[in-house]
Amino acid sequence: MAPMTKKLILASGSPQRRELLAAAGYEFDVLRPDEAAECGVCSGETPPEMVARLAWQKAADVRPQVTDAVVLACDTVAECDGMVLGKPRDEAHARAMLQRLSGRRHRVYSGLCLWPTDHDEPLVEVATTTLLMREIDDAELEEYLASDLWIGKAGAFGLQDRLGWITIDTGSESNVIGLPMELLAEMLAKLNG
Repeated sequence: MAPMTKKLILASGSPQRRELLAAAGYEFDVLRPDEAAECGVCSGETPPEMVARLAWQKAADVRPQVTDAVVLACDTVAECDGMVLGKPRDEAHARAMLQRLSGRRHRVYSGLCLWPTDHDEPLVEVATTTLLMREIDDAELEEYLASDLWIGKAGAFGLQDRLGWITIDTGSESNVIGLPMELLAEMLAKLNG
């Protein structure tokens, strides 16, 4: 990890993103974007286009509130057979998502935006991870739903929950948790280079 020359500001309320950054040794402050910056699906957007735009929106919302810093924003969704699976609205929505994913291959996309306050343009890239969820039976599904661990997680599950349901085919494990750490390191190196 290259040393940061500017303060890093995480534009997110996600505990998973905070944990990943802290575990990797980054020093950062947290400033949540306005809720309005975190929503909005545009018809015709692909999942990678959507997460890139939402990461940009979050960074753009926070950037005017800080000086001499690099704003880091990320947005993550799961996608299965063309259907975008964001954060579930409620338990019934989470159940439907998990039933759709059960026994199927799917992808997790994270848009990552780094925007130094002294730059006019941000750096925005997308990480993709392909996964396979084994078939989950009704008892496993109901036990997981009762745990409330699905709340706030794209696709209604967390790889960090260590359920044993998920195998990563290609890509980053940290991407599935909500922040592609390998891509972040590459992007920070570009900014510092």
